[in-house]
Amino acid sequence: MSKKTALITGASGGLGLEFAKLCAEDGDDLVLVARSEGKLFTIKNELEQKYGVTAYVCAADLSKTDAALDVYDYTLEQGLDIDILINNAGFGDAGCFAEREWQKQYDMVQVNIAALMQLTHCYLKDMIDRGYGMILNLSSVAAFSAGPEMSVYYASKAFVRSFSEAIAEEVKGTGVKVTALCPGPTSTGFEKAASMGTGSAMFRRSASAADVAKAGIN
Repeated sequence: MSKKTALITGASGGLGLEFAKLCAEDGDDLVLVARSEGKLFTIKNELEQKYGVTAYVCAADLSKTDAALDVYDYTLEQGLDIDILINNAGFGDAGCFAEREWQKQYDMVQVNIAALMQLTHCYLKDMIDRGYGMILNLSSVAAFSAGPEMSVYYASKAFVRSFSEAIAEEVKGTGVKVTALCPGPTSTGFEKAASMGTGSAMFRRSASAADVAKAGIN
């Protein structure tokens, strides 16, 4: 097929940035989605210069209700068909559920589940109608068990895995592929963002973001 366009959420760093690099290396145009508009423009310029692709910047806070619809509307306005959707954005929070800030737990569900589900819903029918598309949803090894001290994060990743497996079954024969990537601890800055402190035993032997992203693209 001709040049593809990949939309990547959480593209300003970590796995999202590595996914963007790999897609650009393959010659795919990009739609880069994250809150940090300045970082996205820096990445856009670097990838366009290095790989000769076109990168679009869509600054969006996916913790806000229906922010995914704004992303979809942006791609419609730009006249873009999204061939590859990488739902990478997500975060965690460590500590006993009863003691954690409610808003952060709510925002986690919004980003890790609702925005991912809404973006999938927005683009899936278009992909089915065209007979081609790939959706990669970021789950985790956390999806396979309950997670005391990170209950909402583990539960959110279990949703992503179950949801992705079900949609993958629904789209068989349509030309669309849906995958849940379930990496273990990865060096992305997740540890700090999740208030886990530094030196967590879980992250003592973490994989590189580049290696995990390559496995997901493969």
